[in-house]
Amino acid sequence: MSVRFWDPDGTTFGIPTYPWRLAPDGLATRRQLRIRGLRPGGQDIAAQVLRRRRRRGPLTAYLYRIDLALPVRPMTPARWAALAKANAARRRCPECHRDAGYVIPPTLGMCVTCAYPEEQRAT
Repeated sequence: MSVRFWDPDGTTFGIPTYPWRLAPDGLATRRQLRIRGLRPGGQDIAAQVLRRRRRRGPLTAYLYRIDLALPVRPMTPARWAALAKANAARRRCPECHRDAGYVIPPTLGMCVTCAYPEEQRAT
């Protein structure tokens, strides 16, 4: 346990801070809230958990109060349609304008066939 990160009053870090895996009950990260079907719902960060790393700064996880969390908004048909449209746009190649069938890698900026045409001809 890193005593350096034990600051339940928030005097050192500005908000209550706990070492990794030692957060009090009633607090959860965004991911933990999502597993329970909740979301922060606009509340401020209640505390943070810090974990030491060797060559970089500490790893931070922000905590929210579970009792103030709101239920996740359900997906409506309009939201499903918007999500499908956004994913379709990520699959469309800007060079050949075809649906690649996969999300185009941002590093290439185009489908693999357009990025490496000489290798596609060889196969």
